[in-house]
Amino acid sequence: MASREEISAFIAKEFPQTKVRVLEVGNRSSRVLHEVGRNELRPGGTVSGPVMMATADVALYVAILGEIGLVPLAVTTSLSFNFMRRPPGDRNVIGDCRLMKLGKTLVVGEVWLYSEGIEEPVAHAVGTYALPPEAKRV
Repeated sequence: MASREEISAFIAKEFPQTKVRVLEVGNRSSRVLHEVGRNELRPGGTVSGPVMMATADVALYVAILGEIGLVPLAVTTSLSFNFMRRPPGDRNVIGDCRLMKLGKTLVVGEVWLYSEGIEEPVAHAVGTYALPPEAKRV
């Protein structure tokens, strides 16, 4: 298992382009926050779909790293996404992830996305990650 601090440092080093911050990790779950600025908006002043999808993907990755340690070669194999309501462009996006299956080669999890401070979710995602063989893990 990796701690929130270890995962945060790993993400900062390996994915310096991301604006996603790790808030919590553990117990097959994670909570992340994507800081929303002008560059994350689409016409109409709403958070863009790619920003929400990236937030969900990072939330899944963080939850997985929290369970199996820092495994750089764990990769997304599928991501199914449901946009539920318009996320306002003046609020950060929160991703709450729960892993549903943690197998030897595949991990399945779900992520609920929220606009910070609003109770109703803006999107829901289900994703699968493929894990490298044990021998190739760092």
